[in-house]
Order: sequence, then C-alpha cells, then structure tokens
Amino acid sequence: MTLTTWLLFVAAVAMLCGTPGPNMLHVMTRSVALGWRRSMPAMAGCLSALVAILTASAAGLAAMLAAVPGLFGVLRYAGAAYLLYLGIRAWRSHGAPLDLPIAVPAGGRLFRDGFLVGISNPKALLFATAFLPQFVDHTRPQPVQFAILVATFAAIECLWYAVYALGGASLARYLTRPALRRTFDRVTGGIFMGFGVALLASRV
Repeated sequence: MTLTTWLLFVAAVAMLCGTPGPNMLHVMTRSVALGWRRSMPAMAGCLSALVAILTASAAGLAAMLAAVPGLFGVLRYAGAAYLLYLGIRAWRSHGAPLDLPIAVPAGGRLFRDGFLVGISNPKALLFATAFLPQFVDHTRPQPVQFAILVATFAAIECLWYAVYALGGASLARYLTRPALRRTFDRVTGGIFMGFGVALLASRV
C-alpha cells in the first residue's frame, strides 16, 4: 500500500464516518442525556463493533458471506429490527427535562448498547467486504496493511465521535424544557426508525 493509497483511504473514511448514521446518532443522543464524558462507554461499544467487523474482513468475512448466501439477509433483518426498537423507545420517551437528576446507566450497559448499534448495521459488513480490500496491495504482506487500515479507520471514527459527542453536550443546554426534550426524542426516534426502514428496503 502506497502513501497515495493510504491518503485516499483517509479522505474516503473521513467523509464516510462524518456522514450521520446510527453510530453517530447514538453517540449524540447519549451525550445529550448523560454528557460527553459519561457517554464514553457507548462510544467504546460502537467503536469495538466496527473494529470487530473490520478485523473479520481481514480474516475472510467476504468468503464466509459468499459461502452462506442467506447470512447477510438474516443480519439485515436483525439490524433493522434493533434500529426500529431504538426508534420506538426514543419516540415513547417521556421527555424528562435535562436539568433534573437522572439515573446514569452502568458503563457495561452503555457499552453493550453502543456495541449492538454498531454491530447491527449490515452496511458496515458491505464496507468491510467490498470497500476495505480495495486499498490492500495483494503483492505485499496483507496483515500489516489491514492493521494500518483498521487503525486509521478507528482513529478517524473516534475523532467524529468527539465532534458528535461535544455537539450533543452543547445541544443539551437547550433541552431543559420537557416539551423541547420530547421533540428531540421524537425526532431522533424517527431518524432511527427511518434507518431501520431503509435497511429493510435495501436490496444490497
């Protein structure tokens, strides 16, 4: 892998990660509710899921999906169901004002929820199996190249998590009124449900 190839990968991943999606929306909503510091376990969960998918790509994920044609469909339906669940849960939230004391979920639960959001989107599988290998030079040792690409992806993803988390923490200042908080929860819930419906409608 040449420096030019790596720079192209950096540019592509920076745009991809910065585009609002389930991970970034989850990080932002956790930060709104808990603050960016307390939402760090959720960020770690999302990131761990993506790293696991990318690592599986290096281990031959594409071959496994090709060998089991129905597997991707199962993952797609499971991912859509979880996104719809998140959307419904947010939509039905009571809209408690953010200036009242709240019970902070345990770090393990935040990590688990973040991991499930990250692992539930089969689009990440498509990226790992179809996009990532294009940047690997098959005439050179591949494990080192995959390690560099995965580490690069993780670093860029973390930078965008910070942007969305800090943005969520700033937004929380304006959501102290129950009506505004309820509107925010319904908007984010609708977006999660939209992601789920789009995933169900997807044919890839």
